[in-house]
Amino acid sequence: MSDLMLLALLVGLFVVSHELLSHPLRAPLVARLGEKGFAVVYSVVALASFGSAVQLWRETPKERLWDTPAGAYIPALAAMLVACIFFVGSVSAPNPAMMPGVKGEPKGLQRITRHPMMWSMAIWAGVHIMMTADPRTIVLASGVAVLALFGTAMQDGKKKAQNPAYAAHMARTSHFPFLAIVAGRQPWSAIWPGLVPVLGGLLLWFLILWAHPMLIDVPAAGWSYFQ
Repeated sequence: MSDLMLLALLVGLFVVSHELLSHPLRAPLVARLGEKGFAVVYSVVALASFGSAVQLWRETPKERLWDTPAGAYIPALAAMLVACIFFVGSVSAPNPAMMPGVKGEPKGLQRITRHPMMWSMAIWAGVHIMMTADPRTIVLASGVAVLALFGTAMQDGKKKAQNPAYAAHMARTSHFPFLAIVAGRQPWSAIWPGLVPVLGGLLLWFLILWAHPMLIDVPAAGWSYFQ
């Protein structure tokens, strides 16, 4: 078995195990192990599968399937800035999609998408697939994207069935970014995510660009524009 095939299997194991443990297996395991016991099992499985995938990614030789156009660097930088703003926005305001019991009108990034953290990961995955053109990165990033987007759809279905208030939250928001604004479910003023997500996202974006070569020995695409 090739390293790339093994990497695909490990990434697939991570995605499938996450979905199984988050949905059909969660209730029976919690009933048997308790919340803390389930959290331990969940963490061990996630760390073992994803950690093994990342380690194999590091050991697999880098290749390139296509040449990235020079004009793609600026859009990639802009997309990563959006991803960073989405990520900061996801942790700077309570979100019913992540925290049970949160009520009230959607706030900040939730008015743009009810899953800002997952969309930040999906954008990260798309940028890295496009810019690296590297089979090992395509496999790893694709797994992250599938988990982020498919997993949130599964989460919406489960929460909607369990909690009528979440169904109301879904009716006021959208999974796909900006769709609720375009559809008139949120005002056009909601396109501004807020000062904290923007400033925090800018800081995170610059730190990632700066630290990228130290973390994975490869400069971030477009970092040369700041040097």
